[in-house]
Amino acid sequence: MSLYQRLKNVRSEEDVKDIYIKALGLKSYTKGLIDIRTDEIWFEAKDTGKYSSYAMFTQLLHYVQDGLNKGEQIPPFLAVIDTEKAAIMKTADVLPFLAKKTVKWGKSASQYPKEALDEVSAHIGTHFVSFKIATHEDEFISTVKEAIKSGDIIRTQITPDNLKQVFDKWVVMIGREINGVAEENYALLFFADIMHDGTVSTHANLPAELLHKNNAPVFSLGGKIYQLGNKEGYRQFWAIYHKPPKAEYRNYLLERRDSLIPLDERSFKGAYYTPLAVVDKAYDKLTETLGNNWQKNYIVWDMCCGVGNLEVKHSNPRNIYMSTLDEADVDVMKATKTCVAAQRFQYDYLNDDITDDGKIDYSLTNKVPEGLRKAIAEGKKILVLINPPYAEAGNAMGNEGKGEVSRTKFSATAMTEYGKASNELFTQFVARIAQEIPTATLAMFSKLKYVNAPNFEKFRKTWNAQYLGGFIVHSKAFDGLKGNFPIGFLVWKTNQSTEKKRDFTEITTEVLDKNSQPIGEKVFYNLPNNIFLNVWLERPKANKTTAIPLMNATSPYIKKQKPRQVV
Repeated sequence: MSLYQRLKNVRSEEDVKDIYIKALGLKSYTKGLIDIRTDEIWFEAKDTGKYSSYAMFTQLLHYVQDGLNKGEQIPPFLAVIDTEKAAIMKTADVLPFLAKKTVKWGKSASQYPKEALDEVSAHIGTHFVSFKIATHEDEFISTVKEAIKSGDIIRTQITPDNLKQVFDKWVVMIGREINGVAEENYALLFFADIMHDGTVSTHANLPAELLHKNNAPVFSLGGKIYQLGNKEGYRQFWAIYHKPPKAEYRNYLLERRDSLIPLDERSFKGAYYTPLAVVDKAYDKLTETLGNNWQKNYIVWDMCCGVGNLEVKHSNPRNIYMSTLDEADVDVMKATKTCVAAQRFQYDYLNDDITDDGKIDYSLTNKVPEGLRKAIAEGKKILVLINPPYAEAGNAMGNEGKGEVSRTKFSATAMTEYGKASNELFTQFVARIAQEIPTATLAMFSKLKYVNAPNFEKFRKTWNAQYLGGFIVHSKAFDGLKGNFPIGFLVWKTNQSTEKKRDFTEITTEVLDKNSQPIGEKVFYNLPNNIFLNVWLERPKANKTTAIPLMNATSPYIKKQKPRQVV
């Protein structure tokens, strides 16, 4: 049971003290007028959250002043605790203030006059570090333990392991206090904030920027300034965490912007980070299928590159073209110096440069670099290396919340021959690639439904490609994907420009576990729909005859309690 959960069941102040003593692992402590007293730290405790940290510190400083007057040994740290919050500060930060002896204390610590509270509050506001126990109990416990051990208050580092948790807390304490900013931009402002040491940013060209105006933090994004409605949360947050992150973490943290994007947006944009261990396996497979010199011989286009981690292993970035839906991704790549020699540009692959009759016309946007246009026109060896989005719509019109998927311009104008595959973003990519670069080699991370799902039979009859090799890896290898299913990395030689159709009946793949370790092989079959069990029985016309509901040709549907009529 967590500290917060235990505190919800307290009956007295003694319960609060005992719970904190156990959680902090305090040794050699005493209880008395000073609620918890050790050589390193004194605590003021309450059994309710109604008292402010300022009020509790005022009571505690009464005892500190009394101890100073008596010549007692004062500990290096002071803390206040209750059922909802906690705070800690260095005693050294208040000793000069107490030495002035300007505070008029009450008859007892709990009977402080308002003047004492006001005077103490004015001084200590910038010195203590606050923690909300419901969200920051781990940080409070580690901070106190580290303070006792090291003699200093050490702020918590931001690392790859706690990035998402830190971001969520940043949103609550800072993000929601930024006036007028859209939720989808929180991640950009978060990185602008954490990648700044208070004087200068660690990276140039980040999409957003942290500035200071009238001694207060403000954010700049898209030419607009956003101000904080409440600065207290900002102060409290950065009293807990250290910024900027350690140098060895910075680029990786920026590359993980995908994990901070709202889930619906991630599904549509395909913002799922491809783990570098999986990228290594993909490059090994490309070497196996295309030869040792593929990085030299092929021009690579990744038209949904995100922040570029699928290309960071490439040894010849001058052969790479990288496009992405979000301009912010391009900015992040520039800031982290990812594939500097590559051509990186913003491009909406399923909507840009598509005419009303479904043709490709680069002059509509002029975004595609001239070198890439020329390579496509001359039929050079082009490898499309992608991990596209997996979002889908339930039908051609799109379900609620998914209508954007089926209504991309390419799907609406150029996929009449692909059947239900037009509802899938990743097959929309495949279909445009087939039209735009008909002899491309395609190396794609995706679900396997385009290989064997009955709904994709029409897609397989239209798409012309020869399987060269590949592997499947557990979906748990990718952060943010729900469920347990295989993700395939399959390499295909397409030949859409020829009339000769290349059909496959089965493909064999290597199988990797969620740690990218090989564990065997698996065969996937492309079988015609007319041999599946669900078409064995002829479906009768609607009538009044009672019938057993069937899951398929051999199994009854057992979830219904009563037989239904055949419809």
